[in-house]
Amino acid sequence: MNTLTEENLSGIANQLRIDSIVATTAAGSGHPSSCMSAADIVAALFFGHMRYDVKNPHHPNNDRFILSKGHAAPLLYSVWAELGIITREHLKTLRELSSDLEGHPTPRLPWVDVATGSLGQGLSVGVGMALSARLDKLDFRTYVLMGDGEIAEGSVWEAASLAGINQLNNLVAIVDCNRLGQSQATAFGYDTDVYRRRFEAFNWRVEVINGHDMEEILEVLAAAGLGKQPLAIIAKTEKGHGVSFIADKDGWHGKALSKDEAAKAIAELQPKAKTGVAEPIPAPSDLPWPKNEAPASYPAPTYKLGDVVATREAFGNALLRIGSVDERVVALDGDTKNSTFSDKFYKKFPERFTECYIAEQNMVGVATGFGTRGKVPFASTFACFFTRAFDQIRLAGISGANVKLVGSHVGVSIGEDGTSQMALEDLAMMRAVEGSVVLYPSDAVCAEKLMDQMAQQKGVAFLRTSRPKTPVIYKNEEEFPIGGAKVQRQAAGDKVTVVGAGVTLFEAIKAADALAKDGIGITVIDAYSIKPLGKDVIKAAAQKTNNLVITVEDHYPEGGLGDAVAGELSVDGIRVHKLAIRELPHSGKPEELMAKYGIDAAAIAQKVKSLV
Repeated sequence: MNTLTEENLSGIANQLRIDSIVATTAAGSGHPSSCMSAADIVAALFFGHMRYDVKNPHHPNNDRFILSKGHAAPLLYSVWAELGIITREHLKTLRELSSDLEGHPTPRLPWVDVATGSLGQGLSVGVGMALSARLDKLDFRTYVLMGDGEIAEGSVWEAASLAGINQLNNLVAIVDCNRLGQSQATAFGYDTDVYRRRFEAFNWRVEVINGHDMEEILEVLAAAGLGKQPLAIIAKTEKGHGVSFIADKDGWHGKALSKDEAAKAIAELQPKAKTGVAEPIPAPSDLPWPKNEAPASYPAPTYKLGDVVATREAFGNALLRIGSVDERVVALDGDTKNSTFSDKFYKKFPERFTECYIAEQNMVGVATGFGTRGKVPFASTFACFFTRAFDQIRLAGISGANVKLVGSHVGVSIGEDGTSQMALEDLAMMRAVEGSVVLYPSDAVCAEKLMDQMAQQKGVAFLRTSRPKTPVIYKNEEEFPIGGAKVQRQAAGDKVTVVGAGVTLFEAIKAADALAKDGIGITVIDAYSIKPLGKDVIKAAAQKTNNLVITVEDHYPEGGLGDAVAGELSVDGIRVHKLAIRELPHSGKPEELMAKYGIDAAAIAQKVKSLV
């Protein structure tokens, strides 16, 4: 550990407070009081405890720090100024359009692993990092700094539960208990015993300290890693600590000091401030780590044309197939592995499988944590349950995280289980995520080949799989580039182009056969890539069918396949007619439901006839 004295570390904390005030005053906005409460803890971590290579933020064995209370970003930026990573002048660009010092941290900066500030997510990411360290036999620790207001979020306790179950003694959660929230005092104020009991109930070792007593802070940090339990540090602090006129005063959350107020505050802090510039930082342990390199290729799937296989099962087959040759692949489940078929991977690679139980918000956050450490995490559950984790998915997109989501049991085609189990909003949700890839295979070969590409491509990707079994219509050597589409049926004189995906592709093929008997030809397109859309293929087909397109989807009309096609092609004068689920569905047999809600072969044929 570092050999700086407690007095020096307290002095560095005051310098961090000064720099946070300078930055937020220059910006005219920000959260200086929230920075000031946590400054002693952060100074102790970065200059008195953590092991990391300052010049190599991506060193695999660096201790990791997650600022879950992301509004205290100026405090973190001030640390970097003290470390010499950025200049103090750079701090004055906080929140400017041309600056990388945003109001909340993002991975545009190499020392930030994930975007934070949407509160309640950092601990889940920390759990993923800690699990990754254990898997790779590395000894880095992960430290997550949260606010006391933040831990009202249920996702925090989902993460706390999983960390306790897995005995992650390489994980440290620090609660900056400064009593004051944004609009009023927190629910429990300084009753730290409430927080103690809650973490203890989830099998954590808990220490309650004075968050401004450097001796206490260092003492408890020195005990990190002892025993088998994760460590929770409840640090009682003052919001605005060190400045008499704002310390523990309400009304200062998210409020920058004026120039005169800042000068007055700095005058109080300056006499005890010390610099940490050029102070040596302990290096991480020199341990071997996985190279986390993708294999040159994956073995091919082995289906026969005409085999009847659900795409959800093909996902399970593919997960096992690619995971057998790609050690980067890890899997996460929300207690649905025997329905999503991820249990095939679990049975062979239990050490690379994390059961997150019925806690989907945490599952996505844990997957994000794995992704930061070079893994390729596949998190799977019923697609409808991802809706409750949308904020985690949104933040994964902002983070540029490498997270793969697989949602099964989609649409009315799941049948008797009923509306609450039918994902009918998932395409819209996943399409809305910045940088996301959204894929919807119709047969097993397509599902497996898309899994290969998801594993190879960095970023947030969603694979939508179906419950019903469907015939294999593609050969094993067929390629399915992301952003492509397949022409399934096409002939000269076709009147309409019908675009389907998943189960509706087969309904479109049935409709084509039925219409052919009436002398009406239609082109059928498999839009397996919803985002990016295979627009060139669809456009070329539409131009041969009088610019008429019908989309058919097992999804609500808002934001799904139809909107994707219309959004891309309407500007070219192509008329898009959408068949989708347009009312609240009901339990029933899949074929009954697809007929009732107008997305089966008969409905497609009827719509074609109405247009031609």
